[in-house]
Amino acid sequence: MEFNTLFQSKKIKIALVVLGALIALLAAFKAGEFVGYRKARFSYQWEENYHRNFAGPGKGFFGNFLRGFGDRDFINSHGTFGAIIKIDGNTVIVKGKDEAEKIILVSASTTTIESRRETLQASDLKVDDQVVVIGSPNEQGQIEAKLIRVFR
Repeated sequence: MEFNTLFQSKKIKIALVVLGALIALLAAFKAGEFVGYRKARFSYQWEENYHRNFAGPGKGFFGNFLRGFGDRDFINSHGTFGAIIKIDGNTVIVKGKDEAEKIILVSASTTTIESRRETLQASDLKVDDQVVVIGSPNEQGQIEAKLIRVFR
């Protein structure tokens, strides 16, 4: 059988088409594997560098926030943010996200009340002040404030 007549055979043509389809299928599979590997590697690296990219090296999200507060533990705290709608003695009611009202207790354990670089007293708080409160919850569902940051 000559070389020219070999490629004229119907069985050889079918075998070549099947072989070509298998090679194309393998190439598509390898391309998908390559893209998947690149996406997974990017996702892994993004997660590994998340704090460095968004909060600075080694400091985490609250790195600059905690500057000047010493060893006080604000990271494992609870809190809220929103506008002060009522002040009654040492109790402050803040209307926050989704119109939820939170009761904030200001006491001697409230170590810091600040607005910009000024240190304030509890008596300096006013209705309609925008605040961020960080503290600990008590059994009544109130937040015992450790830190109040006022935005005026």
